[in-house]
Amino acid sequence: MRMPFPYEEFDLSGVRTYPLASRASTTRIEDFGRPVERGASFKAWFDSLPAILGAKDLRRVVQAVVDARARDGGIIWGLGAHVIKTGVSPVLIDLMRRGFVSAVALNGAGIIHDFEIALSGATSEDVDESLGPGRFGMAEETGALLNDAIRRGAERGQGLGQSVAAFLADRNPPHADRSLAVTAHRLGIPMTVHVAVGTDIIHMHHAASGAAIGETSLRDFRFFTSCVARLRGGVYLNCGSAVVLPEVFLKAVALARNQGIALDGLITVNLDFLPMYRPHTNVVTRPVAGTGGTGISLVGHHEVLIPLLAAAVVEASGT
Repeated sequence: MRMPFPYEEFDLSGVRTYPLASRASTTRIEDFGRPVERGASFKAWFDSLPAILGAKDLRRVVQAVVDARARDGGIIWGLGAHVIKTGVSPVLIDLMRRGFVSAVALNGAGIIHDFEIALSGATSEDVDESLGPGRFGMAEETGALLNDAIRRGAERGQGLGQSVAAFLADRNPPHADRSLAVTAHRLGIPMTVHVAVGTDIIHMHHAASGAAIGETSLRDFRFFTSCVARLRGGVYLNCGSAVVLPEVFLKAVALARNQGIALDGLITVNLDFLPMYRPHTNVVTRPVAGTGGTGISLVGHHEVLIPLLAAAVVEASGT
């Protein structure tokens, strides 16, 4: 039987050291943040941020978006529903009008929230309050009108996003100016919607057509893939979607590569308030591996980071 190790202190007398000045350090005072004076401009404040970690990554994203617009590299925004629920649609609409959005992708809940905002100026019901009495997801207009728009779009050979955007733009609802879909339609920006059947409240309504939802969402996947295939030197931002849009994006990248389309220099960005496996893997790392591209992760609340990113982009571009 082997004997156990004895209590014996490790001898440190021969440990080798080196001069501090000779070491390559990752944090240096020239990268430190600076205090700003009261009443300083946004540019002065943004320029005062440390060139370290999250602040450094934010600067990189700002520059990537500005550069992509300057060279027509394309900028696609993938938006989860929570982004719309946190009230940043007007900020994104402003970016659309300034030319910083080449295409928009939503999940199924995203188009529902955008639709309700356009129609009534309010969205996001209290699930805890409405689930017990059986009222959750049963708003009449949301179920009836959205399903009708999707069915009509399928008949016309449109995608789901295209169908709803055209439907809303034609009706010109009271709050159309706050709608991403209406703005996309009026500016000619492709909007696609990517649905997992059974996940959205409109699927609970009798007017829902699986054939129409599936057909229009599949068509949107092909539209989206066509947009992704144009992203060489461009930027893809996944904001607030933990599963559906990262999966859709990875499949679009796979199809583009299958057809020999190079996406060299692609910058991918995931922006969310929690680091998640699938966005990190399918957006930040896999699509840019071995291509000379870059994946960046920004962690923070949508209602803070997206307006901050947008303001910095506008300031840096001089638009």
